[in-house]
Amino acid sequence: MPDLSLFTIGFTKKSAERFFTLLRDAGVRRVLDVRLNNSSQLAGFAKQDDLRFFLREIGGIDYVHLAALTPTQEIIDTGRKRKDWTAFEHKYRQLIEERQIEKAVGRSLLDRGCLLCSEDRPDHCHRRIAAEYLAEKLGGITITHLF
Repeated sequence: MPDLSLFTIGFTKKSAERFFTLLRDAGVRRVLDVRLNNSSQLAGFAKQDDLRFFLREIGGIDYVHLAALTPTQEIIDTGRKRKDWTAFEHKYRQLIEERQIEKAVGRSLLDRGCLLCSEDRPDHCHRRIAAEYLAEKLGGITITHLF
C-alpha cells in the first residue's frame, strides 16, 4: 500500500496569504478541521463558513469538520488553564483511542488532507497527536507539518 500524504497546519500567526499559499503549494485537497470551537475564532478567515468559502475559491480545496478528532473542553482546559502539556497529551490520546478515530476517518479522506487547528506550531497541539496516532494505526502515512 503506497504512502499517503497527511498535512497539519495552524492558522495563528499567519496572514491569510501565507496560510492559503502553504495549503495550495503543498497540494492539499481538503482541510480537516479538528477544532472544537471552529466558528468563533479571532482570525476572520479561519471561521468555519468563511474558511470553507476561501478554501474552495482560492485553492479548490474541500473543507470537512472532523468532530471525532476534537478534544473535549475539559481536555483543552487542562492544557491551557493548568498549562500541563503532559496531562493534555495523555488525556487527548486516551480520548482518540476510545473514539477509535482510525475507524471514523478513512484513508481516502486523509490522503492529501490537512488537519487544521489554531496553534501556530505542531509541537503542543492535538493535531500532531491525532496525525501520529492515525499514522501508527493505519500505517503508510507520511506527515508534513506546514508552518
